[in-house]
Amino acid sequence: MKICVAQTKSEKGNIRNNIKNHKKWIEIAVSKSADLIVFPELSLTGYEPELAKELATEQNDTGLDGFQEVSDLNKIVIGVGLPTKSESGILISIVIFQPNRPRQTYSKQKLHSDEKPYFIEGCEQHILTIKDKKIALAICYESLQPEHSKNVKEMGAELYIASVAKSQDGIEKAASHFSKIANKYSMPVLMSNCIGCCDNFESVGQSSVWDEYGVLIGKLDGKIEGILIYDTELNKTN
Repeated sequence: MKICVAQTKSEKGNIRNNIKNHKKWIEIAVSKSADLIVFPELSLTGYEPELAKELATEQNDTGLDGFQEVSDLNKIVIGVGLPTKSESGILISIVIFQPNRPRQTYSKQKLHSDEKPYFIEGCEQHILTIKDKKIALAICYESLQPEHSKNVKEMGAELYIASVAKSQDGIEKAASHFSKIANKYSMPVLMSNCIGCCDNFESVGQSSVWDEYGVLIGKLDGKIEGILIYDTELNKTN
């Protein structure tokens, strides 16, 4: 199986243009025979908590239909980041498009204190099964909490994908943590980070893959968009 993490630069609040950019990278992932592509945290809006309430939508928004069409046509699973609405408040979510299946949404369960004025926490872990592989999703802050990786491993996860928006300081902490949990749980870890201005910080990319021993086997730079593809059979990236 080939799993792709995307490193993108979002236009602040411009969902239409961000969708176009996502589709460009999905097309490239399809050309490389990827089975799954995951984008950074809040990738369709940019990481902009103050705009989240205005921009929030839900998984069946017709404006997202293009992703379902691409998924159906190319047999690829797609995970995009955006704020979603609930009766209780706004969630930081990944909407998941699977070929010829209903859409699903995974929402961040652990929020940083800075996020709590704008968002509420999700309440259910999501495990994707693709080609008999169980894949756990995590969104930024919660991926650094030891109980999150422990919980998904107990649920049977074999791979761990973190969708994040991180500064240089945050990336350095994440890299150390992800290497350790990959080795501890014998579970490859993939991280998708954005680049460019986010809220009150600069996100620095460096999207990465660590193998089941915690060894860094692939990494993008901190300045340009791109994709990183992990081949689970060959245990290598390209």
